[in-house]
Amino acid sequence: MKAFTVQDLVTLERISDPRVSPDGHVVAYVVRETDLPNNKGTRNIWLLELNNAQAKPRKLTNSTGNSDTPRWSADGKSIYFSSTRSGSTQIWRLDMSGGEAQQVTDLPLDVNAFVLSPNGKRIALSMEVFIDAKDSASTKKRLDEVAAKKSTGTVYDKLFMRHWDTWSNGTRAQLFVASFDSSGVVSAEPKLLSRGIDGDVPSKPFGDDSEITWSPDSKTLAFDARVAGTTEAWSTNLDIFTVPADGSAKPVNHTADNLATDVSPLFTPDGQSLIYKAMKHAGFEADRLALMIKNLKTGTTREIAPNWDRSADAYALSADGKTIYCTADDLGQKPLFAIDVATGKVDKLTGDGTVSGFGLGEKDIVYALNSLQSPDQLYRISYKGGVATQLTHTNAAQLNSIQLGDAEQFHFKGWNKETVYGYVVKPWNYHKGKKYPVALIIHGGPQGSMANDWHYRWNPQTYAGQGYAVVFIDFHGSTGYGQAFTDSISGDWGGKPLEDLQKGWKYALEKYDFLDGSKAAALGASYGGFMINWIEGNWQDTFKCLVNHNGVFDNRMMTYSTEELWFDEWEMGGVQYEKPENFEKHNPINHVSKWKTPMLVIHSAQDFRVPMEQGIGAFTALQRRGVPSEFLTFPDENHWVLKPQNSVQWHETVNAWLKRWIGS
Repeated sequence: MKAFTVQDLVTLERISDPRVSPDGHVVAYVVRETDLPNNKGTRNIWLLELNNAQAKPRKLTNSTGNSDTPRWSADGKSIYFSSTRSGSTQIWRLDMSGGEAQQVTDLPLDVNAFVLSPNGKRIALSMEVFIDAKDSASTKKRLDEVAAKKSTGTVYDKLFMRHWDTWSNGTRAQLFVASFDSSGVVSAEPKLLSRGIDGDVPSKPFGDDSEITWSPDSKTLAFDARVAGTTEAWSTNLDIFTVPADGSAKPVNHTADNLATDVSPLFTPDGQSLIYKAMKHAGFEADRLALMIKNLKTGTTREIAPNWDRSADAYALSADGKTIYCTADDLGQKPLFAIDVATGKVDKLTGDGTVSGFGLGEKDIVYALNSLQSPDQLYRISYKGGVATQLTHTNAAQLNSIQLGDAEQFHFKGWNKETVYGYVVKPWNYHKGKKYPVALIIHGGPQGSMANDWHYRWNPQTYAGQGYAVVFIDFHGSTGYGQAFTDSISGDWGGKPLEDLQKGWKYALEKYDFLDGSKAAALGASYGGFMINWIEGNWQDTFKCLVNHNGVFDNRMMTYSTEELWFDEWEMGGVQYEKPENFEKHNPINHVSKWKTPMLVIHSAQDFRVPMEQGIGAFTALQRRGVPSEFLTFPDENHWVLKPQNSVQWHETVNAWLKRWIGS
């Protein structure tokens, strides 16, 4: 057996997006493979028969470019999917009876998302267009003209100028509908349905086809969008709209009375009501997402499970409309739940681990599950729960030769003596009675969770594979422990969370005798990077070295340079120029005079969420004070490091830094 390495991490095949055929006999899913020489991932669609225990997964697509987002036709005879094989992102169809894939759309612009109508006659599409353009070709022509100019300047008169990792070019993602002709392709210009909506459908930067849905009779589309005009950068007010599929009327806003987030609509089977997720507090992106149902005739709205103190994530509705199947963070896990629409009763269907995607079949559910011990595999479970059956063993040959570190969850009394959870992961070569250097990993968000899951950027097994023990803690502010616990970090970034980390660290050292607290490093990204900067000046003489990835260094400049202003304004309790004292309360820059622990700073140029000057500032402070430090930057990465070769370099740089200061 050998240790797990970054080369193993980046070359593992990754399963996602399981979709069960209407008859429940087959599941289609996506597998991402790594093309390391070309520094990219490639995605293809695979099939697995569900009624044949001896069946092996079969690769359905195998062409140049990516093929993903498999969606079954209503009759189950075809799979539609998104592919770049033609040189742009278009929609293709593959008949299950055999033959080659047929290109369904051939439009001047990329198709960002699509949803098939239940009657199979139409397809909803999202494309990025200029709002005033008469058709997709006009947008393409204008973009080409801009690209051909010798001058490169752009004038902006409102935010967003840039979002996540992309500068605005004036286009909007808009909702279109197109009909299939007699040959089953889109031959006419799609009709714009979201005209007058100065917002993106789906939302940016991470929206997808779950934000667009058809009514059962295929006559109406529902979608969500943020219509904010000049206030877009500080508004979380997404609303649910419906629009006739023939474009005969303008979109109607059904959640205008809620100034917070409303997203991901689904029609009930009778078409009379909409189910969707909603927050209550305007301007707060990490508020609890409650499941709501609204009768479209009476306007009556109610929360489906008001006593379920969890935030709904991915969800789907049963064929009879009586049950919602939903994932949610829950005490360091992410199970699949069944929720009764009428009563709000909640049942947990799956056990430990993280359900990253699922598809509803005729008699059971197929879901992708990962954990600290395994990347995603497909499982099958009855609608009533019970024992799950593992369907795939992807990466088996590679993983069977690797020894992973054993993981254990623990809990302790944190801030205010409230229960806080954490995990410890043993080194791959653990021997009882021996002590090991320790990596304390601090999650970002800050409203997030470092839980029982398999991560491709912050995977504890890469550190366990270097011979380190790993500790991580879901401090106050983490998700999955009730909304009050999540809310408690806002306005207190350096308070309760630091106390939880300190108490959790002390507890872990006392409980696990293999942890060598004298040889320890702390690492974090985003908010975790903020906490590394905060620890540098406020938790002295504990760690031999620190690693800060894309972390906040100066709260003042952060609020004037980040793109989504609602985040900072909620977290700091106001606008900076109105309440400057809130931004100084836990500002790392004010404690630089105490900095002395060696730190590796990593920051990428395309990170517009936490702009690179934050990392440069931290590195400059370290250098000016004479603290041993290094700065790693990637000109082509955003808030995350996604390219395979860059991921390898990232890990090798971090590992070298840890080895230098805490050994191996």
